Amino acid sequence: MRIRPLTLTTAAGAALLAAVLLPASASGHPQPPPFGELSVSAADLLAKVTSCSQISNGKYRADEASSDTIPVCGKDGAVFWKADLDIDCDGQRTDKCNENTDPWFLPDTAFHQSDGKPLRSDTLPYVVVPSVSETWDHSAAGIKGGSVAAVIHDDRLVYAVVGDTGPKRIIGEASYATAESLGLDPDPATGGTGSGVTYILFKNSRVSPIESHGAAVALGEQLAKEFIQGN
Repeated sequence: MRIRPLTLTTAAGAALLAAVLLPASASGHPQPPPFGELSVSAADLLAKVTSCSQISNGKYRADEASSDTIPVCGKDGAVFWKADLDIDCDGQRTDKCNENTDPWFLPDTAFHQSDGKPLRSDTLPYVVVPSVSETWDHSAAGIKGGSVAAVIHDDRLVYAVVGDTGPKRIIGEASYATAESLGLDPDPATGGTGSGVTYILFKNSRVSPIESHGAAVALGEQLAKEFIQGN
């Protein structure tokens, strides 16, 4: 939940069981299924979102200094947008996300773990939605904390949850772990990318507990298949 003066940038098998957590690496980061083993591909999903039926009352900007050019679109039980990716490092303080590593660090997230603690950005893939405004009310559209999101950059796909809210006028932000899973620089001050990221959020979905990335992948695969098969 931060307002950046401008964007700083550089420069995915079968569905997993919902109760299974993905293994962690030595650094404590959850690992997605081996690349290419998801049964739904990034290309499959991108082919469904080539055109936009705008549902937002206006458009968003990628950062404070840019123009309003990004609509929220709706199709077959999902909402989506195409934007940049700024790094959200808010929530629990860790070696990678804290006041020293992130100039915009906040020790909280809009939605919390099952134990009441803020989410952990450096291990949990999550996306940020704009705060409710006249432009768009994500909650009224069936998007709430824990809703499943498919995030795509190039040929990489990662399933995430809705984990935080951001500025009312800006869109295109995800957690440190999301960026890392997409092969992007996750540094909160200099990482992310200035364009080319597609966010597909599945309406009326909910991962429980919100902090289980394995559950997000399992439900995400199911909903993505349904989305692709929709008319």
